[in-house]
Amino acid sequence: MLTSQPDRPSQIAAEERMADIVLPNQSNGFGTMFGGDVMAMMDKAAAIAALRFCRQPVVTASTERIDFRTPIRQNEIIEAQARVVYVGRTSMVVRVRVYAEHPLLGDRRICTTGYFSMVAVAREGKPASVPMLSLEDEEAREEWTIGEEIHETIQARRSG
Repeated sequence: MLTSQPDRPSQIAAEERMADIVLPNQSNGFGTMFGGDVMAMMDKAAAIAALRFCRQPVVTASTERIDFRTPIRQNEIIEAQARVVYVGRTSMVVRVRVYAEHPLLGDRRICTTGYFSMVAVAREGKPASVPMLSLEDEEAREEWTIGEEIHETIQARRSG
């Protein structure tokens, strides 16, 4: 786990949320949301979480462990929840969960989960340093461990 460094402030990562409704043009012949549209929403939520955490421009470096658990139906309300769970020197691993909700009944379920590797980018296009992540509770420490494993997997894949 990273320790505090004087040139890198430490901060808590907030849970970012964004909601939408599934329209007919986002649905396939079965009346369920296109996976690519779900991933686009997840990517946007991850970018917002990373941007708000580091307050620098960010780009998506990779998507990891995307799991489509249950279909999302046309006309359902969807909500993406994203949080930075791990930081390296210039990269962040962001956990994203997507929930679907029946608009009239309020029944809610988790539908899709995934992790996105985001990199902070300076004006000249080179990676930029990001703040340290404060781990405020046991859940944050557990998520750090998952994020660290994902980061190591990405590093191994890129060096091999």
